[in-house]
Amino acid sequence: MSRVPAARGLQTAWVFLLLGLLCGIAAAASLYAGRTDIPFGRILRILFFHDGSVQECNIIFKIRLPRMLMALLLGGALSLSGFLLQTYFQNPIAGPFVLGISSGAKMAVAFALIVLAQYRLAAARPWLLVVAAFIGALFSTSLVLLVSGRVHLNSSLLVVGIMIGYITSSVTDFLITFANDADIVNLHSWSAGSFSGMSMDDVSLCCTLILPAVVLTFLLAKPIGAYRLGEQYAQSMGVDVRLFRPLLILLSSLFSSCVTAFAGPVTFVGIAVPFLVKQCLGTAEPLLLIPACFLGGAAFCSFCDLVARLLLAPLELNLSTVTSFFGAPVVIFMLVRRHARRSL
Repeated sequence: MSRVPAARGLQTAWVFLLLGLLCGIAAAASLYAGRTDIPFGRILRILFFHDGSVQECNIIFKIRLPRMLMALLLGGALSLSGFLLQTYFQNPIAGPFVLGISSGAKMAVAFALIVLAQYRLAAARPWLLVVAAFIGALFSTSLVLLVSGRVHLNSSLLVVGIMIGYITSSVTDFLITFANDADIVNLHSWSAGSFSGMSMDDVSLCCTLILPAVVLTFLLAKPIGAYRLGEQYAQSMGVDVRLFRPLLILLSSLFSSCVTAFAGPVTFVGIAVPFLVKQCLGTAEPLLLIPACFLGGAAFCSFCDLVARLLLAPLELNLSTVTSFFGAPVVIFMLVRRHARRSL
């Protein structure tokens, strides 16, 4: 009997080692890849000793390092957002993009960008975009929750989320008609999803918002595990469901709003990564899934960003194009597998 827990522990250790290794490889490749060829040894000297030319230091510290850190941070945040939504709705297909939450955040950010351009509030842009995305995400989530009280079928709820996404996207297109030509270009590049154009100030802001939320999510691992077994069981274990449910929504909205504000809407990460991580770990224990989802999302988005940058270089693909290409087959496989299990 003791061999089973030992084997499970060894499997968990190997999964976390693999995820950490993938994150490290993605980070190193992100720092190395680019139009300007900088040897990796010199990159390390620039990072630790600032030993390089002014141009090389600017490339590393102002372009490649912020992009690499944001890909890791936002990828992990998006994966955790999907995990929390799946916990709340008890549905593995629930995710910020499928439920229209990312589209709601996109609508609010588009409105904020137009207002910023009109009143020239560039200094307040990072915080204002995050706040706008958070409000938009909560708006879409509130609509989904309002309908979920009347629609109890998971399939119908997902359709409602998709329809809400279409409605908010149409409002976004309507808002863009009032933007200037220069603003339309910026909105189009942002709405396609990308980690380009990041700065260390953006990294600092994301760390301030995301890392405490990740710690809080990890501290909620035991209540999440109880809630996944049903509301009545969670209440019997001492979980205040009336406080716990809104907290899940707030954390998920915060994660997805940070991603949308800085990188635009990124698709399928919040669904595909939690499923893959759960299959690799072979357990649904939140104490393990939460850090594994964050590492998995970080690695997944970082590698997708590399593909978007390098596949057709110097032309850069939209990030959502790459994440959809790799993430959508995972979702299809997940649906087929669930249907096969139910038919047995």
